[in-house]
Amino acid sequence: MAQQTFEELYDQVYNRKVNPAEGSYTAYLYEKGLDKILKKVGEESTEVIIGAKNSKEELTYETADLLFHLMVLLANQGITIDDLKTEMGTRVGQKSRLHERQDWRSGAIEETK
Repeated sequence: MAQQTFEELYDQVYNRKVNPAEGSYTAYLYEKGLDKILKKVGEESTEVIIGAKNSKEELTYETADLLFHLMVLLANQGITIDDLKTEMGTRVGQKSRLHERQDWRSGAIEETK
């Protein structure tokens, strides 16, 4: 069975942005613009949630759809896989923002002005 990396998927959808092919679904999304792309990301996010409640297979399938549409969104907005890797790297060893909010709510961290 063939496999595809995130980088390969990104390159594929980016290529459709700069070299639109007639009849390409990806090119259609770019042509319709940001609102259409965002709508699809929202729809696919909902389908991931539903899929998670149904089966591993459905969750896997819907997650692949969501990742595809996220890659289209990222390419449309000029965000690369390397940009994401850099952002993720800044978080290694850092307390999550969720934990920071929980610490603040519990009084463990004083609010600064």
